[in-house]
Amino acid sequence: MDKASGQKSAVAYLYPPIDPFEQQMLDVGEGHRIYVEQCGNPDGLPVVVFHGGPGGGCSPMMRRYFDPDIYRIILFDQRGCGRSKPHASVENNTTWHLVSDIELIRETLGISDWVVFGGSWGATLALIYAQAHPESVLHLVLRGVFLSTQRELDWFYQGGAGGFWPEVWQGFEDLIPEGERNDMIAAYHKRLFSGDAVLETKYARAWAGWENALASIDSQGIGGTSPAEYARAFARLENHYFTNKCFLNAEQQILDNVSKIAHIPAIIIQGRFDMICPPVSAHALASHWPKCRLVMVAKAGHALSEPGITAELVRAMDAISVSKRTKN
Repeated sequence: MDKASGQKSAVAYLYPPIDPFEQQMLDVGEGHRIYVEQCGNPDGLPVVVFHGGPGGGCSPMMRRYFDPDIYRIILFDQRGCGRSKPHASVENNTTWHLVSDIELIRETLGISDWVVFGGSWGATLALIYAQAHPESVLHLVLRGVFLSTQRELDWFYQGGAGGFWPEVWQGFEDLIPEGERNDMIAAYHKRLFSGDAVLETKYARAWAGWENALASIDSQGIGGTSPAEYARAFARLENHYFTNKCFLNAEQQILDNVSKIAHIPAIIIQGRFDMICPPVSAHALASHWPKCRLVMVAKAGHALSEPGITAELVRAMDAISVSKRTKN
């Protein structure tokens, strides 16, 4: 319980901590090896977790959104981040490489189909994966929807969100000369890939700090200082993907292909005050998808760890497990 607010903390809604029953480094080719772990019930309902970023990596806390007696929980670090190797590498690292990696994980683990759980960039990847392999997806559970459109990138990196947090935005913007501020993603790209480790770390921390400062409704514009190794992987990978429009073929690719997943049930948990991925994208997606239910959390921002977001995600996963057991 949060004594100051009288509200439960996010941890209060989660299942107890658990350890993996299997961990491996999976060789996915082209010089990449990705970290994969399994937790919970080896014979349970499979659920795969897509972390955010790109470049965020998975964490032990992510195991706790699922009943370990019911679910076979699969977590993995996407190419270049977390425990995957080579660290912070953008070589052979695109959305389509990740989609291929996910299918390789599924096949390697002998899973026919699974529940797909992802937030932010993880929601983007979940949607793209499901549209590419609808036969592999039982259910989609999404948080903080990002559709990888120019409008969304401009919102966060060209001053839209900065209008609500001008003092924080100024710190992010002031690191770039005025003549380059018309394209902040490109300006940061130039420095994140400069070859100068000190310079890359400086700009990586600024990039990660801007996002972290707006992640939670309670963050109050304070992003903190990320460890250098984490910040460099996170910032380089995220910037690499955004520079390349997440390697999609069209501006509205995800919305244009909703028909491919129209038969798959889905739920979106969306913070009403999400400054990173505003609710307009979640609303647009749900409007195109009859089998999708949108849950708007009134007092929440973007972060997975916010109490309202956590409570709804755990509730959604519990409901799916009951539904699947009833059908069986």
